[in-house]
Amino acid sequence: MFEAVVFDMDGVIFDTEKLYRRFYMEEGKRRGVPDDVMTKACEAVAGGTKFDNKPRFEAIVGRGIEYLEFRDRVIENFEKFVLANGVELKDGVIETLDFLKEHNIKIALATSTQSERAKRYLDSKDMNKYFDKIIYGDMVEHSKPDPDIYLKACAALDVEPANAIAVEDSINGIVSAGRAGMYPVMVIDLIQPNEDTKKYAKQVYDNIKNICDLI
Repeated sequence: MFEAVVFDMDGVIFDTEKLYRRFYMEEGKRRGVPDDVMTKACEAVAGGTKFDNKPRFEAIVGRGIEYLEFRDRVIENFEKFVLANGVELKDGVIETLDFLKEHNIKIALATSTQSERAKRYLDSKDMNKYFDKIIYGDMVEHSKPDPDIYLKACAALDVEPANAIAVEDSINGIVSAGRAGMYPVMVIDLIQPNEDTKKYAKQVYDNIKNICDLI
């Protein structure tokens, strides 16, 4: 019997990964980066913090592009869009969180997004009430795929990792949860399972509501 569920945020709770991908691709095109290279880079950085993502991105994209400057431009365009349009919840999120609350399952959020930006998104949809604990990217030294953020979330909830489900959409996230000793579940958003996710993911779903079947 699982005691807790820990969720990633972007691409799991909020339908924001498509926006990040859009603005990464647009900025890449502006700088002459082929779409297939940018797609590979986007998948490599999904779920990580900007500092851990810097070497990953630059190794794939090359061309003398400095990642932090590139990312600043992406986030600037992303934030302009969100300010004008807001963020959307993924399908099934509220029903899933309500179900977990009704069954007295502990709930946490473990996002690599920095606290200032993540808090704005959560506040905009009144989502804080669902989470017993929230761990932000600036609260751990090493981001996904290292296990730090999930170990911290489980410790905050006072549950053993083996008794907690982790819900992720990224390769880095699934590996992070697996290394933490949790029960990783991949809910597909933009990224398809690969050999790394097949190694760690216990279940792969198309909709977040399917995790209710595990409780």
